[in-house]
Amino acid sequence: MGRRDGHDDALRRWLREAGGWLVVDGALGTELEAHGADLQDKLWSARCLVSAPHLIRKVHLDYLDAGANIITTASYQATLQGFQSRGVSREQGEALLLRSVQIAQEARAIFVEGRSKGPYSARDEYDGVVSRARRPVLVAASVGSYGAYLADGSEYTGDYGRSVTKEALKNFHRRRLQVLADAGPDLIAFETIPNKLEAQAYAELLEENDIRIPAWFSFTSKDGANAASGDPITECAAVADSCRRVAAVGINCTAPRLIHGLILSISKVTTKPIVVYPNTGETYVAETKEWVDSAAAGGGAPGTDFVSCVGKWRQAGASLVGGCCRTGPATVRAIARALREADAAAAAEDTDDDYPAVAVL
Repeated sequence: MGRRDGHDDALRRWLREAGGWLVVDGALGTELEAHGADLQDKLWSARCLVSAPHLIRKVHLDYLDAGANIITTASYQATLQGFQSRGVSREQGEALLLRSVQIAQEARAIFVEGRSKGPYSARDEYDGVVSRARRPVLVAASVGSYGAYLADGSEYTGDYGRSVTKEALKNFHRRRLQVLADAGPDLIAFETIPNKLEAQAYAELLEENDIRIPAWFSFTSKDGANAASGDPITECAAVADSCRRVAAVGINCTAPRLIHGLILSISKVTTKPIVVYPNTGETYVAETKEWVDSAAAGGGAPGTDFVSCVGKWRQAGASLVGGCCRTGPATVRAIARALREADAAAAAEDTDDDYPAVAVL
């Protein structure tokens, strides 16, 4: 398994200071649409970087108020190539990528009541519950997969075609990654990775560009054993484990019923923290760009209310938990509560173990 270095240690320190787990935010696009944003565009939520940055800031704040420790930027589908296809110059596109990180940082500054720097919140209460001291509040720059740029659903299949090589993927992502890293986020989230090839491209880019910000790799899965492309999840996770600049590895935008088994599989090949943020269990239909019930889409069993599974995932080894598509602040609030309850239950078990039953004669 990969060796630890400063990138891994930074995330582990935040986890330790947070009490062992961190809450990741939920869907950005879902909430932007709920606030009236029109996302019928290949840029998706990144469209609001131009048209409604104030809405992005509001959604970030809603998630922080709900108990999120990590907010992800509106850059998932914000690519230089995508901006240029909309008539935005390269310079303007880079400025928008920078702006995505700045908006999240501004939301954090507002949340910590005016303190503009530093990853810790001054607040000691949320959701009516007193939180752990020095609650980390972190900004993760979102890097969506090549499939997310294509906006054809291929981030859920991993089928990029034979012409898309590892070098082509590196060239596609290189400048975008550098601009986001230069903006100064706390983390870089490589999200919805559908195949091993793109993970390998990311790992090489992190080394080649000397990116010194902790990253996580999160994959998609349709069957609970493999990435969306069919590459074994253990092989994909091993790519992340072998890269010293990757601090965590896990799963996102995947049906909740598959998460527990995937955590167990990933933990066989890495000791790095595991991040999971499933969707609600629905299936994305690329042709209509709609989410439908999994059973109706031929996806088998309907989605599980994953909040009820959070304690089980925590016990299996997940230490960063959040939500993806179709989730919102209410989901995140429930996740934070479930993690606190799991901690309390574990503490109660430890107390019981300290006082073994005494036989009565």
